[in-house]
Amino acid sequence: MGTAYISLGSNLGDRLANLHRAIRLLDSSETRVTHVSRFYETVPIGATREPVPLYINCVLRVETTLNPEGLLDFTQNLERTCGRKPTFRWGPRVMDADILLFDDFVIHTERLTIPHPRMIERAFALLPLAEIDPDIVFPNGVSLRERLENPEIQEQTLVPLVTEASI
Repeated sequence: MGTAYISLGSNLGDRLANLHRAIRLLDSSETRVTHVSRFYETVPIGATREPVPLYINCVLRVETTLNPEGLLDFTQNLERTCGRKPTFRWGPRVMDADILLFDDFVIHTERLTIPHPRMIERAFALLPLAEIDPDIVFPNGVSLRERLENPEIQEQTLVPLVTEASI
């Protein structure tokens, strides 16, 4: 069994219901959800051609029998099952599921990059990740705790939501 950390985000429709559905779908015969962070309302990151609604994000730790490519296929299917439709870069979406980390893998292919290439720049990935496993050290040797102390991360707005993130 491998251990992976997956970031979920939704900014269309019933965002909380979308996240709860994705968590249920991730708890399958191939992936078992072992931890879910709190939910956070977050400001979208990235310049877009039109306004994008606020996201709700969380991070999950899953145990899986899948290899990294298999987990990518699983999460992309999950996005489609939850109703994701192609839009524009950083556009609104019913569901976004990103593999942040997977064991000690460092992968750079056309389809998949692990660790997630922009994870260390995004408080909405780092803060929930720290709730689950604060002692993570990234393959480049930088610790999660060090990244959270970075002023650029601390300036990003995350609002914790009071809701059950049950599995």
